[in-house]
Amino acid sequence: MSSAFVKEGDSEQLKDIAPNMASLLLFLKRENGGPVRELHTHIHERFQKEVHEMSDGLGYMINDDQQWQVVFD
Repeated sequence: MSSAFVKEGDSEQLKDIAPNMASLLLFLKRENGGPVRELHTHIHERFQKEVHEMSDGLGYMINDDQQWQVVFD
């Protein structure tokens, strides 16, 4: 069966993406239907983790489980 026939729900999730910027950018490009770029990076005060602010309006960080997650706040 062709990989073009993927059931909804079988798609890759953010937590499944390798913990590097190249993988995040590729994932976001697929999810948003076009290129997404990093605007800036800062250290989150509460989490003490590097947060990557992206052009899709969200911030992303790698959590303690080495998975990408969206930062809300």
